[in-house]
Amino acid sequence: FFSNIGDIFVILNDILQFKFTQAIEDTGRFVFNSTIGLYGLIDVATPMGLPKHDEDFGQTLATWGVTDGPYIVLPFFGPRTMRGTAGFVVETVYDPIYEIKDDDVRYATIALRTIDTRYKLLKASRIVDQAALDKYSFVRDAYLQHRKNLIYDGNPPEEENNQLEDLN
Repeated sequence: FFSNIGDIFVILNDILQFKFTQAIEDTGRFVFNSTIGLYGLIDVATPMGLPKHDEDFGQTLATWGVTDGPYIVLPFFGPRTMRGTAGFVVETVYDPIYEIKDDDVRYATIALRTIDTRYKLLKASRIVDQAALDKYSFVRDAYLQHRKNLIYDGNPPEEENNQLEDLN
């Protein structure tokens, strides 16, 4: 359900990144999951050949040339860059869940989404606990690599290794 609501932001960011074909696919995904998939409770779009895309406003800012800025860890919200934080703020301000008029329903929905997000991160937390000698640098490097991969749609440019050149 929450992933389906998030597809609204994915569609908007597809358009802002000039990925019009992907925007059409994501719109179809949203429509099929919202109707046949019972408001997104069932993912019927993926078996239909409409894969889930992950576009956010931080990625949109990157395509517009905004640099990462410093890496920060926000309490309760996790790792981000300054660009990612700006994107997060914009998406939070325009989040449709905050338009729910009934306070009790809105707070319950936010709490349920928070629990759902935490549940999805449990496996990653276990990996960090088992694999990382330095948890901070492990999470930082993993986060930055993941974001770069998302920004370049899985094809990030190869970085030149300046340290090796300096040794020669």
